[in-house]
Amino acid sequence: MTHVSERNGAGSNGAEGADRQPWTAGAGRGMRKRTATYADAGVSIEAGDRAVELLKSKVKKTTRPEVMGDLGGFSGLFKLNTAKYKSPILASSTDGVGTKLVIAQQLDIHDTIGIDLVAMVVDDLVACGAEPLFLLDYIACGEVVPDKVAEIGAGIADGCRYAGCALLGGETAEHPGVLRPDEYDVSATGVGVVEESEILSSERVEIGDAVIAMRSSGLHSNGYSLVRHVLLGAGRMRLDSVVDDFGSQRTLGEELLTPTKIYAKDCLGLIEETDVRAFSHVTGGGIPGNLNRILPGNADAVVDRSTWRPQPIFDLIQAKGRIEDSEMEATFNMGVGMFAIVSSDDADRAMAYLTGRGVEAWQVGEVIDGTGEVQMMGQYTRG
Repeated sequence: MTHVSERNGAGSNGAEGADRQPWTAGAGRGMRKRTATYADAGVSIEAGDRAVELLKSKVKKTTRPEVMGDLGGFSGLFKLNTAKYKSPILASSTDGVGTKLVIAQQLDIHDTIGIDLVAMVVDDLVACGAEPLFLLDYIACGEVVPDKVAEIGAGIADGCRYAGCALLGGETAEHPGVLRPDEYDVSATGVGVVEESEILSSERVEIGDAVIAMRSSGLHSNGYSLVRHVLLGAGRMRLDSVVDDFGSQRTLGEELLTPTKIYAKDCLGLIEETDVRAFSHVTGGGIPGNLNRILPGNADAVVDRSTWRPQPIFDLIQAKGRIEDSEMEATFNMGVGMFAIVSSDDADRAMAYLTGRGVEAWQVGEVIDGTGEVQMMGQYTRG
């Protein structure tokens, strides 16, 4: 969080909504004096500065040797060591968290959503074999509450540490009249680097390769509009409801806020240990919609559902919403957050390496002759 600003005019109407109250200058803070100030318009520079100060110690823990300067400048500086590469290629990715934010705001829990944000960005970077180098975040909120912004930022910093990248800076913007005081949205952009000759893609995939699955931590950060519709809307469930199938007196809210698994270091290590052809980060579009992105036109990937059991949250969503199997698989990760396609000779080694790092991994299928499609076979293990 480099600094705080207001990007939208204080008088703009923003998105219309039935529950949005008409905005007036100073709403939520009260009028202080007859002379107008920026704070009267709903923007507190002091609160923003306080949020930055609360975050500095967390951000420093994400530093890398290549980082130049300190937090608070107009831009972040990163000195790429080009001597390490023959032909370095920069990779970039940008993403947000989506409506999972609504759950965090309803529960007033904000220290995990940043991990989701980092995961969505860095695991896209590593999918091409790139090492995540640094990340820039953007937080837009209706009112800067320093402790809340610090919680969000702390989660982002934690995610960067897990991924091994630096949190180089960013922006915290206050948007009164556009967002309610308790509303916020987050996004981030990450940059990574990969040797040109080592870029992972469909061009490396060969017939006979093994398809390795890596267990997700749950829903990750996709499909939450459908989740909220079927569980909290039509299903009339409460976020504080204890769901027996989740175990350990775990509530629905706790399950829905489970942070997205960050696979970046696991995948980079796997590249060093085995002959990796490609990675597929399972996000929006589910397993078929993401795995087919790394298949050449002459090959299909066979995925055997019977090799794993999706977490209970998927069963709950499907039962409550009476959702078709095809819709579930097109929306959710169904228990797999990342696929690796590796040489068949390295399949056992790949699974052993990932297991040693604490990642549950198994072979779900193989690459066969085809037309670039994903063949989902069998039925998921239940009970």
